[in-house]
Amino acid sequence: MLIGSELKAQGFGVRAGVNFQNINGKDNLGEQLKNNLVTGFHAGVNYEVPVGTDIYFQPGLLFSTKGTKYEADDSKLSLSYIELPLNIIFKPLLGSGHMLLGFGPYIGYGVGGKIDGVEDLDVIFQGDVNDGDADGFYVKPFDAGANFIIGYEMASMLSFQLNAQLGLLDIHPNYDADIKAAWKNTGFGLSVGYRF
Repeated sequence: MLIGSELKAQGFGVRAGVNFQNINGKDNLGEQLKNNLVTGFHAGVNYEVPVGTDIYFQPGLLFSTKGTKYEADDSKLSLSYIELPLNIIFKPLLGSGHMLLGFGPYIGYGVGGKIDGVEDLDVIFQGDVNDGDADGFYVKPFDAGANFIIGYEMASMLSFQLNAQLGLLDIHPNYDADIKAAWKNTGFGLSVGYRF
């Protein structure tokens, strides 16, 4: 009976939802950033593999939008990433479904972005910025951090979850000048999923 339920639980899934994101850290002078949340979305697929009693490894592939709204000049930074989450999910039986408790790392790569405000510029994903590089708004291409998940999966395989992300990589590019800025993506989201 346990083997049958494990086999039913593993497999391909889809997930989509809304993001509430911000960029935290320090500005060019080393002062704490004062930014506001922006609303975005995420959508993608995942796959569950049982690794123990009620414990599953869940790799996935997501398209996720992030960014921030700058309080100083009301400009908005929008960033788009392809993300690879590698979560461990604990799914104890609760009622007719399963509770979802999970955590794990994610790796992201920037694929698009823009800043709207005083200047409208496309984001250039580049780690090191030198004198003579094209004018633009620069952000490091790689992002990485930690995921935290809590939710519920019904017997019908429809699930609802609250996701939180804590960025651990500095996405502010390296400039020739002595700049003390450090930016990290942080946020949370709500999503709906279905497992086939």
